[in-house]
Amino acid sequence: MTTLERRLGVGDAVVLGLGSMLGAGVFVVFAPAAAAAGGTGLLAALGLAGLIAFCNATSSARLAARYPESGGTYVYGRERLGEFAGYLAGWGFVVGKTASCAAMALTAGLYLAPAAARPIAVGLVVALTAINLAGVTKTARVTRWLVVITLAVLLLVVAVGLPRARPIGFDPPPPTGVLTAAGLMFFAFAGYARIATLGEEVRDPERTIPRAVPLALGAVLAVYAVVAVTALAVLGPSRLAATSAPLAAVAQASGVPGTGWLVRVGAAVAAVGVLLALLAGVARTTLAMARRRDLPAALASIHPARRVPHRAQLLIGAVVVALVVLADVRGAIGFSSVTVLVYYAIANASALTLPGRGRVIPVVGLVGCLVLAASLPWRSVVAGVGVLAVGALWFTARRFMIGTTSPESLPPDPSETTPSRRS
Repeated sequence: MTTLERRLGVGDAVVLGLGSMLGAGVFVVFAPAAAAAGGTGLLAALGLAGLIAFCNATSSARLAARYPESGGTYVYGRERLGEFAGYLAGWGFVVGKTASCAAMALTAGLYLAPAAARPIAVGLVVALTAINLAGVTKTARVTRWLVVITLAVLLLVVAVGLPRARPIGFDPPPPTGVLTAAGLMFFAFAGYARIATLGEEVRDPERTIPRAVPLALGAVLAVYAVVAVTALAVLGPSRLAATSAPLAAVAQASGVPGTGWLVRVGAAVAAVGVLLALLAGVARTTLAMARRRDLPAALASIHPARRVPHRAQLLIGAVVVALVVLADVRGAIGFSSVTVLVYYAIANASALTLPGRGRVIPVVGLVGCLVLAASLPWRSVVAGVGVLAVGALWFTARRFMIGTTSPESLPPDPSETTPSRRS
């Protein structure tokens, strides 16, 4: 048996989406966004990022309902646009999100104990990989508790910050600053598609996925808006832009003893929640790519008892541990943002090929993703484009090697055992 078991309902899927979005991003992203766009621009950027995320979520939900299997946009691009588009999406997702996994692990370590950040990060990666190996329902159960803790900490920030709030003045934001800030803010939203990448494990996907994705996204957008307004009202745009831990600064400004420490613990818990969901999502995309021989076929193995892609999960965990030990991956978040936006651009382009009406949303999503990606700092754009170019070269070289190989010598493609749903 080479398929995963459908165990997740609407509630589980929403929780996994919340766990992917309500993470470390909300604890750090407001500061660089305010530095790029100012106070008014920050709120405008939040709205723009939320709009693009909504378009992406809608396109992803339509595609996931039609192709309810692991892999997300890798599968959609392959089915709707061709093998290269699917491969580019999968490659960008796996490489970019693997770096994000390491960044989230290090973020948790730095918040908990800066002097021992790397050992803590390694321990977290090992522990969360073990949880994912135990089964997807275990992942959803643990994520539910992490979401509750994160929401409680964000509520604490709002509760202690509001008594210190001051009116937010209007400062005309620079247009390019808003776009840059929106690209940075998008990093805090980029998790709703985790529901789609787990599509093969969702019960009744045609009904569950289109309901779960907008529910999770709408809840997160509301939370982010309240927290952003609170941070601006307490710190002001200049002070918010200058701090490296904006929500901890809000708590400290309140004068309530112990709240700064609680927020730091909450940020670490949030990073752990993101890391748990990311490890699961990257492994599922790796599984999908291995099934189609875009990655080594051995990674398509599924554990006979736990019904999880155990080899892919172990490989991703090992690579993340290596990145945590050997590299400073904070700079990788920039190119990760570029690759994620390209990933969603391919999702919107794929949705444009679906039959029926509803062309406006994928068009807005496609154009928005490309504009935001191009508006990020130039070093991030160059790094992201370079990573995608390496993947494209590998795809071309692999196709050339396959072209010189007898078709009879190649292993069968599991996806070819079922009829295509392209139309």
